Parts: sequence; C-alpha cells; structure tokens
Amino acid sequence: MPATRTVEHEITVAAPPDHLYQLIADVENWPSLFAPTVHAEQLERGESHERIRLWATANGAAKTWTSRRELDPAARTVTFRQEVSQPPVGAMGGAWIIEPRPDGTSRVRLTHDYHAATDDPADLAWIDTAVDRNSRAELAALRDTAELDQGAPDLLLTFDDALEIDGKAADVYDFINDAHLWGERLPHVARVSLVEETPGLQLLEMDTRTADGSTHTTTSVRVCQPSERIVYKQVRVPALMTLHTGRWLLEDLPGGGVRATSRHTVRINESNIRAVLGPSAGLADARQYVRTALGTNSLATLRHAKSYAEGR
Repeated sequence: MPATRTVEHEITVAAPPDHLYQLIADVENWPSLFAPTVHAEQLERGESHERIRLWATANGAAKTWTSRRELDPAARTVTFRQEVSQPPVGAMGGAWIIEPRPDGTSRVRLTHDYHAATDDPADLAWIDTAVDRNSRAELAALRDTAELDQGAPDLLLTFDDALEIDGKAADVYDFINDAHLWGERLPHVARVSLVEETPGLQLLEMDTRTADGSTHTTTSVRVCQPSERIVYKQVRVPALMTLHTGRWLLEDLPGGGVRATSRHTVRINESNIRAVLGPSAGLADARQYVRTALGTNSLATLRHAKSYAEGR
C-alpha cells in the first residue's frame, strides 16, 4: 500500500467567515471562482451532505472524479472524500476549515490527505505538484473574490444566443462535439487541435479569426454529455478576459426540431481594456466588444450546425 501524504495550505482573508463558507459550499459556482475547476455538478444532496462530480485541470491535464462532502455551517467546515480517484491518484480527501480571527479577518485552511495509485515516486511527485499548485490558486482566488470591493465595476457578463433547428439534437451535438473538424467547417477557425484521452473530456486548442483579420489562441477543457450539452472553460483566455466559461445546450422542441443555445460567462480584464481597444475605451466598450465577438462566432457555429443537421 503506497504511503499516505498529508498537507495543509492556508491564507488570511479580510472577509467574514460565513461569507467564505458560502463561497466554498456553493460548488456549482466553482468554475467562476476557481481557475482549475472546469465544471461541477451536484448529484445528491442531503441535510448535511452531498455527492458532487467535478471536472478540473491538474498539472495541465483534464481530470474528473466524484466526491462526497460533509457540510457543517455552524463549524464552518466542508470535508470531502473522492469516491473513485483518477490515476495517478489512488485516494484523496481533505477539508476546508474557516476560522474567525480577533482582528476581524478569517483564517482559511485547506487540508489534503492522499496516496498514489502505485509505488512509483513519480506518481506521488505529480500529485504533490498538482495539490500544491491548485491549493494555492484556489485560496488566492477565494481571497480575491471575497475581498473584492462591493462598489467595484461589474466585470462579469453572461449572455445567450439561440437558434431553432429543424433536425435532430444528436446531429447538432455531433457537429459541436467534432471540434477537430472545425478548421474545415467554420470560416472563423484558423487552426484547431483536439485531444480526448478520456471519453467525453476534451482539451481543445484553437486559433480564432477576429473581424479585423487577426487571430488569437485559446485553450479550453470541454465536458461533453451526448445529445444534451457541452460545457467548457477556457484555461487560456484572450487578453480582454480573466474568465470565460460557456456551454452549448440542446433542447427538443414540442413540435419537433431542437433549440440550440450558446451561453457565455465572461469576466472582463479591466487592466487590459485600453491596451486592446485603445486609450479612450472603457468598461462599456469592452463589454460590447466581447458580446459582439463571442456572439458572432457562436451564431456562425450554430448556423453551420443547423445546415449540417438539417441536411442529414
């Protein structure tokens, strides 16, 4: 049996402990809170426990696992244990512990206990690096979110674009799922690379053309649920964003056909607005630019998916 490693990371946050607890307890909001988290779903929920599935990146690789969590709002603790871990992890658990401090700040501790799936030292070293990197990133993100001035500009933007298609959801899904063919099928895609080592979990790198003829490179992790949805998170975003998550949703219509919806959630990188859009640009300009650019490309993709599905 490989040896178990126990580690702890902590941070001090200038925010009330109850607010921090709520941020940690609301796991479905984690993709917007924590950079490593791509997607999160609550599978079961009891009075003080839940079963969740997470999709996240670790050392640049996409992983998924199911965990059980025990939630104690009075003690402000959330303990977790993976049901079935993904190699090289053999088993993993831990806890979020939030403690009020006399000066009005809060101490947040994140503990992990784990062992590797094999006795290979390289596997344990891989886990050590992933746990350390993700723990530091998550604690920093928790602090930054909790300490954000409530009067700060609204940098978050969520919007939908939808199209009704006289075809089958399965065919629309296939078009969106087969992103490795987008370089041939979509005029705004200059280059694409797709890796799918685990079925339904894709790593997509893409060069996208913008209206002025330039290109930018993005890298996304995609969670694919056949004929229903594809959820994704960009782990490499354009300069005008600090966050970009999205999903392709497919809904059967009562009279036949399918409604395909593209949904984006973006956080604007305020510090880069002038560098990208010019010295006179402001937040409103950035919001409109992102809305137009992403919406244009999404609708173009949906229209090509419509032609594909209706021609089947």
